[in-house]
Amino acid sequence: MRILILGGTRFLGRALAQLAVAQGHDVTCAARGVSGTAPAEARFVPVDRDDPDGLAPLAREGFDAVVDVTRQVSHARHALAALANQVGHWSFVSTVSVYADNTTPGQNAADAPVLAPAPPDVDGPVGADNRWYGECKVSIERLVRERMGEDRSFICRAGLIVGAEDPSDRFPYWVRRLSPGGEVLAPGRPTDRVQFVDVADLAGWLLHAAGTRLTGTYDGSGPALSRAELLAGVAAGLGVADPLLTWVDQDFLLARDVREWSGERALPLWVRLPEWGGLMDRDVRPALDAGLAVRPLSDTVRATATWMAAQPAAVRQGGLDPADEAALLGEWHAVQDG
Repeated sequence: MRILILGGTRFLGRALAQLAVAQGHDVTCAARGVSGTAPAEARFVPVDRDDPDGLAPLAREGFDAVVDVTRQVSHARHALAALANQVGHWSFVSTVSVYADNTTPGQNAADAPVLAPAPPDVDGPVGADNRWYGECKVSIERLVRERMGEDRSFICRAGLIVGAEDPSDRFPYWVRRLSPGGEVLAPGRPTDRVQFVDVADLAGWLLHAAGTRLTGTYDGSGPALSRAELLAGVAAGLGVADPLLTWVDQDFLLARDVREWSGERALPLWVRLPEWGGLMDRDVRPALDAGLAVRPLSDTVRATATWMAAQPAAVRQGGLDPADEAALLGEWHAVQDG
């Protein structure tokens, strides 16, 4: 296939380009090139997507498939205007953040309500909290369907993406934290649900979708598992036997300003319940039936750990620092013993 990746220089886009090259496809990556590098075997075309005519040099080439990951509405509009008539299949990587209901577990892409599109004057997410992120993705989904038609468009609403070259502090935090052993603060309950997808698995599915001309809208994530299974699996992947997990009640953590999800003084992959009970507990059976293959957790752990060891400066150091964790554990034990 002749594949055009709008991006291809970091994390998912780069993993997709690497895999596509390895499979023998003719790969072009179009991006600014300021956030990373495309694989050496792929053709890189520098593009300013803020320019409505930025993709004009590629417009006459013709591609079997395009994959776009943008969150900017204008970027999607420009790309579709320039390329839609020369492309056989268009994959857009959206997000589970498009959903309006994050409380109810077990929803799937077929019937779950989504947010309203972004207002006309909003082109992309704003601020540190990425305000309008989900709404902008909804807008882009609509543009893709309208321009490409249902018979040439594939919408992949990705869940949390993890694995090698993960720029966040979410999954890497637990790899880093469980590696040395010792007592580990585990948030919430062992049965709380967690859900994610390995970047290599998602890249493989995107190539499968392009090659088979898969259409429709799917949640791109692996099956949910319990937090106890996650932490035990990370430990096992690192060769750490019988991790000492201390489960700490969410109300205790929230009362002490421990933050959710990611960032400084946060416990990554933890969200308050029941308010966010559906965020990481979606029904992904349609995606699995449509070709998404999920590797063992231990493989994801080892790939992440290997990359972290090779590129320590590239890993964001979020989460709880050791002193904070020790203080919280000491206070929790005192409360339990008192």
